[in-house]
Amino acid sequence: MAAFLHHHHHHHQPSADLRRLFHRFTIASSLSIICFSLVYLLTGCCESELTENSDFKPPTGDFLAAWQRNASDGAEEGAFPSGQPGLEGNSSGKEWTATRRLPQVLIIGVKKGGTRALLEFLRLHPDIRALGSEPHFFDRHYARGLDWYRSMMPKALDGQIVMEKTPRYFVTVETPARVHAMSKDVKLIVVVRDPVTRAISDYTQIISKTPDIPPFESLAFKNRTTGQIDSLWSPLWIGLYAQHMERWLTWFPRTQIHLVSGERLISDPAGELGKVQDFLGLQRIVTDKHFYFNKTKGFPCLKKPEGSSKPHCLGKTKGRTHAFIDSEVMQKLRLFYKPHNQRFYQMAGQDFGWQ
Repeated sequence: MAAFLHHHHHHHQPSADLRRLFHRFTIASSLSIICFSLVYLLTGCCESELTENSDFKPPTGDFLAAWQRNASDGAEEGAFPSGQPGLEGNSSGKEWTATRRLPQVLIIGVKKGGTRALLEFLRLHPDIRALGSEPHFFDRHYARGLDWYRSMMPKALDGQIVMEKTPRYFVTVETPARVHAMSKDVKLIVVVRDPVTRAISDYTQIISKTPDIPPFESLAFKNRTTGQIDSLWSPLWIGLYAQHMERWLTWFPRTQIHLVSGERLISDPAGELGKVQDFLGLQRIVTDKHFYFNKTKGFPCLKKPEGSSKPHCLGKTKGRTHAFIDSEVMQKLRLFYKPHNQRFYQMAGQDFGWQ
């Protein structure tokens, strides 16, 4: 280009000057475009997360004002330092600046209930930003403080809902008070499943990690002959939903807790997801168009998950074939859980139809 300009220099002085001017102008505008792009990138507008959803999804515009209040008025909860870091001062830029915020929604339980499936299904919604891993903040890492917890969250835009799942929260004694201290308005989701099949699923997972574990029967019963059940054995204790729910209800109103049927999450994922989206005040965007049923796994799978064109089923550890349990043992367990289930149905205001 330079040689070309030089060559013309001798013949037509005015046109060469124009060209040189044009050349300079092009370079200057290119540089300014590059500068703007850099500033834009550095402000984190286009930052993508590795562990979470692969990209920012613009809000669909139909979110509740309440969520926005949650996002901005968190300061009075002691949730945010005044003048949230990373938020631009000018109101116009504000909606499009993604920041890390404390979650407004927690999936608190139950283990082996279908929490991973629920989280993956919910992540299809453009207004949901979910942490991929289980942070275990309120049960294990509470001493690290809320700032650490916030730093774990994915970045989210103003109208988006931030959520995480840690199924252990539902059964740990100190958790409800700690969650309440973070936010009394947090929405809680519990996926529940027939406690007998849940216990067997739990035991099956334990076998996969520690193959030399004693048989289910010897762990489930304190005394095999009297048939006395050891309700403190973790796989059985987790299934005492009524007593765990009672603890949460001392801190949160029933309206802030949404129960998902683990069985229906498999048989009718779109129906269960519809109710969850209603509970969160979101448009019903995740519908039956998103699912197909995989007969081998016996699980619904996603037709086109986020950022990918090929179908996606949950990982290899999901939908394991359960350990074989003697039918007499099953019968005793059903009998044991019956009064607990009845009490739970009353608290829940719905019958989950467990045998």
